[in-house]
Amino acid sequence: MMTEKPPFRVTPATLDVLEVLTSAETNLYGLRIAKILDRSSGSIALILMRLEKHGWVTSHWEPDTDERLDRPRRRFYELHGDYAPAARALIASRRPAASPGARPGRLGLAHIIMTCLGGVKA
Repeated sequence: MMTEKPPFRVTPATLDVLEVLTSAETNLYGLRIAKILDRSSGSIALILMRLEKHGWVTSHWEPDTDERLDRPRRRFYELHGDYAPAARALIASRRPAASPGARPGRLGLAHIIMTCLGGVKA
C-alpha cells in the first residue's frame, strides 16, 4: 500500500495518467492514453512503466489474433485495485478543486471528449 510519499516522481503528467486510469472503466493502452491527454506516447510509456514498476499499474498484452493484423499489438494498462484509493488521494492532494467557472484543464477536456464522443480512437 501507499506510504505518505509515493515511491516514484510525481509530475503533472503522472497525475494526468493516474486520473485517466482512475476514471477508466476498461483497460487502456498507451497510445490511447497519450491521445486522451494530448501528450507524447514516449512520455506516457515511461510514466506507465514507472507506475508498473512500483506496483500501482498492471498491464497485459492484447491477444494475438487475426483481427489486429493491420496494427501492432496493444499493451493494456489498469490501475491496481489496491492503489486506486491512494491514486485518488494523491490527485486530490496535488490538484486543488476547480473553482466555479474555471476553464477545464488538460484532463477536463479529455473527460469531456471521452464522455460525449464515446472515447478516443487510436
